Amino acid sequence: MEHKNAQKTSITYEYEDNLYINLTNRCPNHCDFCLRSNSSGSLYADNLWYEGEEPSKEEIWRELTKRDLGKYQEIVFCGYGEPACRWDDMMWLCDRLKEQGSPFLRINTNGLADLITGKNAAEELDGRVDAVSISLNASTAEKYDAICHSEFGLKAFPALLKFTSTAVFNVPHVFMTVVDTLPAKEIEACRVICEKTGADFRVREYIEA
Repeated sequence: MEHKNAQKTSITYEYEDNLYINLTNRCPNHCDFCLRSNSSGSLYADNLWYEGEEPSKEEIWRELTKRDLGKYQEIVFCGYGEPACRWDDMMWLCDRLKEQGSPFLRINTNGLADLITGKNAAEELDGRVDAVSISLNASTAEKYDAICHSEFGLKAFPALLKFTSTAVFNVPHVFMTVVDTLPAKEIEACRVICEKTGADFRVREYIEA
């Protein structure tokens, strides 16, 4: 799906009391419910689609330093792509933010960082991140693949469970989420899966474009 917008792409954007960092448009998943598939723009910023090259980590940092970071309740890595696609740059930015005494740092992710980076990525979150939100959205590998259409196929689901299980030992607040449009029985099955990882469980509202 092409996304055309004459507006300058937003590297950072505000929503409620938080500041969001838009690292990338890339994502290994193509989820049925994702705004990437169902929207021609953004609900939260003028434009989150990078038509050309993505900004360097230094460019993102310069953008961040223009803001009063202390006024935000949370600083969140979440744009129209999967932030783990720029894992090393994100860790670098987390270090810069922590050095500046920035408040609560959160990553919104599909939990596939291990497959994306080829390493046990969650171990690198220790001391860098305060919360991680992982999209679960299904109770089995087959159901996940049918909904999320991951480039990693049936390997995706066990990988996100492993990432979550590791994250709970390295991050103070870890939770898995599902959209509220799932059947009640499936939501309950997801809750059981989540509890086995040690993470908290949240049902999030499905946002229509």
